[in-house]
Amino acid sequence: MGLRKIAIGAFGALLSVTTAANALLSRQNVNPGVVTGATFIHDPTVVKTPSGTYLAAYTGDNIQLKTSTDRTHWVDAGPVFPNGAFWTTTYTGGAKNLWAPDISYRNGQYYLYYSASSFGSSRSAIFLATSPTGASGSWTNKGLVIQSTTSSGYNAIDPNLIVDASGKWWLSFGSFWSGIKMISINPSTGLRQGSSLTSLAYRPSGDHAVEAPVIVRRGNYYYLWVSFDYCCKGASSTYRIMVGRSTSVTGPYVDKTGKSMMEGGGTQMMSSHGSVHGPGHCTVFGDSDADVLVYHYYNNAGTAQLGINLVKYVNVKESEVSLSR
Repeated sequence: MGLRKIAIGAFGALLSVTTAANALLSRQNVNPGVVTGATFIHDPTVVKTPSGTYLAAYTGDNIQLKTSTDRTHWVDAGPVFPNGAFWTTTYTGGAKNLWAPDISYRNGQYYLYYSASSFGSSRSAIFLATSPTGASGSWTNKGLVIQSTTSSGYNAIDPNLIVDASGKWWLSFGSFWSGIKMISINPSTGLRQGSSLTSLAYRPSGDHAVEAPVIVRRGNYYYLWVSFDYCCKGASSTYRIMVGRSTSVTGPYVDKTGKSMMEGGGTQMMSSHGSVHGPGHCTVFGDSDADVLVYHYYNNAGTAQLGINLVKYVNVKESEVSLSR
């Protein structure tokens, strides 16, 4: 598939694909692998389907979809909600643009968590839709999962579903404000269960620019990927991809130096380099050859593009995180 490869030789079983953990920290930024076709994307999420193809969802009017048979060539596949999503307009101010979906396949159906908000506001909500096929127009709204207000102190956008080692479902989310949060999810409904709210990551200084969590479990560890700094400014975007890990899905998560992600910690995996500007809002999913890191970045013209690299986990005892081609 011609993809460049990420080596997170890291704070425990983190990634390396072609080489071992040599020259680690000097090679964090690698160029994305080759992708063709419909390469525009923003806030991507990807799932491998039961038939072996790939389905992506991303920010756009009524949430947009793409498909691929080989993870390289992508084709636009229409909106999730061709007839609109009227239940979201209270949070979007009437706009059709819905943000930052998270797609997965569980229990014989597709689950799609997605956000409704407006830029710079914490009056936001996360909703759930399900589908038997994942195709445009096949999705059923399952309702509100969680909402935030201007006084909540957190922002209910950027959801990500993780099922822990014991089979419990959790949803992480968050953007700026008081950082990344987690709630319990009822696996029977896909909706919130209980009232607990756990904090996972926070940047105490500045304007607290951390968002877009994704959690994956590999071996005995959970890896929390987030984006620091600013998206949505074209080639001037400063987004960068960070990661930490924990032995518990609810944390605490620490970076390679042992610094807590609740204290601004995070090991940088990718930042702007060359003609790759503001890489971030990533997802990680498992495939037959490796874990796959998917993200958006902006090209020199300021257009959001699909970025894909491979990830493997090596060197369980060492504390280095790196990228290699």
